[in-house]
Amino acid sequence: MSTDVQLMSQPQRGRVLPAWALIGWRWVWRSPAAAIVPILQPFFFLYFLHVIAPPEYFPLQIAGAMLFSTQNIGSWCLSDSAVFRIELRLQDIFVASPHNKIHYLFGVAFSNFIPAMPAIVVLGILLGTVAQVSLGAWLVLIGCILTIWLLYSAIGIAVSSRLRSQREVWPVGNLIFTLLGILSPLYYPLSILPPGWREVARALPATYAALLVQGAIGLVPASSESLVIDAGLLVLSAAVGLVLAGWLYEWRET
Repeated sequence: MSTDVQLMSQPQRGRVLPAWALIGWRWVWRSPAAAIVPILQPFFFLYFLHVIAPPEYFPLQIAGAMLFSTQNIGSWCLSDSAVFRIELRLQDIFVASPHNKIHYLFGVAFSNFIPAMPAIVVLGILLGTVAQVSLGAWLVLIGCILTIWLLYSAIGIAVSSRLRSQREVWPVGNLIFTLLGILSPLYYPLSILPPGWREVARALPATYAALLVQGAIGLVPASSESLVIDAGLLVLSAAVGLVLAGWLYEWRET
């Protein structure tokens, strides 16, 4: 009884989001490579694609690099949430606290979004210099980035909850997010894929984000009807993915 009284006397609400933001910022402050690597990785792809691909694809590839950088956050969330749960036992603290799992899941995703922001901003500036992007297209791009961030972060955290050892993080994370990144038409138009691979790509949410961004900016021909369909399929596939991630995620003390 005395323990219950002591617990009730403690604050039942806290500033969780600023705390997670501080975690993300401290990661960049202590290790600048955490912000430099996300910038360099898509630029490596852009450099080689600029050499071997037709020049007219370059703006499309920059927009795809922004989505690719966002998608990579899911892999970071997988790694971080595995460390928090297996080594630091941070998930146990949240399970025992008044905060629900949404606070925890969103916090992990938000803290990993911060190191990716410099890469996304730099790529956005580059996109604005090589293509005419309207305000509406920028809003579509931002909406797609936020959708992919939430979805792939949830996938990474959900998968991490099923891992029982840190040794599983690297192979599992690289397998899942490398396949998702390669199969989605982020750096190329969907139309150049063979029919079989094209159907596989249409099963991935990032495909509809790429089609929506490419069409909104005018990088590929797209009618208003096709853009509405792509937006609806993106929302639908993201909702299904979030439901599956929530079902897969194990919210319990380890």
